[in-house]
Amino acid sequence: MPGRERVMRMSVEQPLWRALTAYRVLTMLYAIGFFASAYDGFHRPWLAIGYLAVLAVWTLATLPRVAGAASCTKPFLAADLTIALTGILLTPATDAHARIVDGGPTLPSIWTAGSVLAFALKGGWRWAALASTLVALANLAERGSPARDTVHNVVLVWVAAIAIGYVVEVARASERTLARALEIEAATRERERLARDIHDSVLQVLAMVQRRGAVLGGEAADLGRLAGEQEIALRTLVSGGLVPVSRVSEDAAEGALVRVVEEPDPEVQDAVADLRALLAPHACARVHLAEPGAPVPLPAPAARELAAAVGAALDNVRRHVGADARAWILVEDEPDRVIVTVRDEGPGIPEGRLAEAEGEGRLGVALSIRGRLRDLGGTAEWVSVAGQGTEVELAVPKAAPTGPVRRGE
Repeated sequence: MPGRERVMRMSVEQPLWRALTAYRVLTMLYAIGFFASAYDGFHRPWLAIGYLAVLAVWTLATLPRVAGAASCTKPFLAADLTIALTGILLTPATDAHARIVDGGPTLPSIWTAGSVLAFALKGGWRWAALASTLVALANLAERGSPARDTVHNVVLVWVAAIAIGYVVEVARASERTLARALEIEAATRERERLARDIHDSVLQVLAMVQRRGAVLGGEAADLGRLAGEQEIALRTLVSGGLVPVSRVSEDAAEGALVRVVEEPDPEVQDAVADLRALLAPHACARVHLAEPGAPVPLPAPAARELAAAVGAALDNVRRHVGADARAWILVEDEPDRVIVTVRDEGPGIPEGRLAEAEGEGRLGVALSIRGRLRDLGGTAEWVSVAGQGTEVELAVPKAAPTGPVRRGE
């Protein structure tokens, strides 16, 4: 059943933005608490109170701004860093000089690091280097001299901010790579599904027209020849195909946009069908169907795909063995899986012929049978002995797979 296209945004850095939001609130409370505990040491406490009031209002009012990269704009970052720098430079005008010389904290204290980290998350390590350098200069100006503890704190903030900015850039690059891989996987699955449908309908009709035209001769032979050429062209198209380029957002900080084929509706996925009812139309004078006396329940999509794979196997019997060839279908209902075996009375398949047919673009086995079973989490096995016919065993688990089975994972 065709799925619906679903657009989702991938962002591995979103947890970092949530952590930054909490950090800004906690460090704002820390700065206010430190001021309250050292109130007697400030010679202009009213100036410090005014600044901390502005800092508290700004921090709480701008929480939505630091909720994600999209809302954290350049003007906001500039204003946020300006408030941090202003607090650092105001510290000598409010606090006692002796405490400043002894390495006392600035008015915004460690809240300043949150402003620098916002630069790192938004613009990577280059933006982080710029912001941390400005904070370093402001701290040196506040102390008046490059004391050891000041230099230590400045270098720590500078290195940490650049490291986090670099990690964010690497995460964004990995995010884009993953988005591309997911879209290639989705496109490949959809192309294989379409190829199976085309093989079960259009290619079969073209092959029949080609054969009948060759028998009838005349204009019908020309029509058959054209049908044969179109069959070859169509086989080449569906066996090759093109995978679209992944669409990602223009702002890398917003995360990668991925368009994938959504799985069928869960209510449809949970529906149960009796496999016997889907296989019954295949039974005729030349095809003998042996099935259990009780229903063989499978999830409806799995039952339909398994029945289609059986139909493709019977088409191969008619094509390669003959229209009057006999075939047998055996259905086995085991506790954890359902096995359907299709056997014919033909001459058998030469060794290596299946791989050769797939290379020629003949997709009856590769997609219509093996591809369907792979998507269901099942298996398809061929047993062929020269002069004794061919037996195809199709096994499908009763429990639906938790997700699409991906090659290479």
